[in-house]
Amino acid sequence: MNMFNTNKKKIFFTKMHGLKNDFVIINNYNKKYCFSKNLIKKISNRYTGIGCDQVLILEPPLNTFSSDFHYRIFNSNGIEVFQCGNGVRCLSQFIKKEKLISKKKITVSTNTTIMKVENIDDKVVKVWMQEPDFHPNASHFNIQLISEKYSILVNQNLIVDFGVVFLGNPHCVIIVQDINNINVNYIGKFLNNKSFFLEGVNVEFMEIINKNMIKVRVYERGVGETQACGSGACAAASIGILNNLLNEKVVVKLNGGKITIFWNRKKKIFNMIGETEYVYEGYFYI
Repeated sequence: MNMFNTNKKKIFFTKMHGLKNDFVIINNYNKKYCFSKNLIKKISNRYTGIGCDQVLILEPPLNTFSSDFHYRIFNSNGIEVFQCGNGVRCLSQFIKKEKLISKKKITVSTNTTIMKVENIDDKVVKVWMQEPDFHPNASHFNIQLISEKYSILVNQNLIVDFGVVFLGNPHCVIIVQDINNINVNYIGKFLNNKSFFLEGVNVEFMEIINKNMIKVRVYERGVGETQACGSGACAAASIGILNNLLNEKVVVKLNGGKITIFWNRKKKIFNMIGETEYVYEGYFYI
């Protein structure tokens, strides 16, 4: 397959990023195209394709009573995942830019979650996330979930303590003293090779600055370290709030920028606010 062969079918795309976590967004509302694992990998390739962390495919709602749109999320390795906080903000701005719906506040679904999204302005988007699940189904974590803290021996010199949380995708959160002195890819790969994370896991490394601010680096399964991860920021903040280390409103500093997380446990309100950026549009051929 040649993505740029003019004798083939043309597919339009939009490139966007949320805090430098970048996406290729494709409108497949009419279900014209079928995206194989191989095609996703070609699109995501930064040397021979467009290049991105994830490909987002916009589709019609599975249930018109519960959502306005459905979307699918594919990591750059071609594997489908089911939650992306930065991605859903970019998707919301894409829907607004393309004038696909007139409502300011919309509802979108993935295979595991339903989220309300609001465009605050041309860049800032607010997302009402599902509440964190600290005791998820064993199909996501092949360990006996009986506590909020776990430990694993990485090597003879390193024992890692972590918490787990499910936010549409599985997350493993590690609190560290110095975010700049952590081998993110080494530990991230190690945890993704362990048998108790059956589906792989997103790994968040969190340094607590104070009760209102944290620094986070993220290893995303199937991708490696990314510049930012919205759901990863939510996962880290929720672990900190759960353990009374953080206040209910937290600014999360990622490599790509800042995002604000708010979780009121009594009222069951969990949301994030962050910026998006349009990069460019184009097309390729299949």
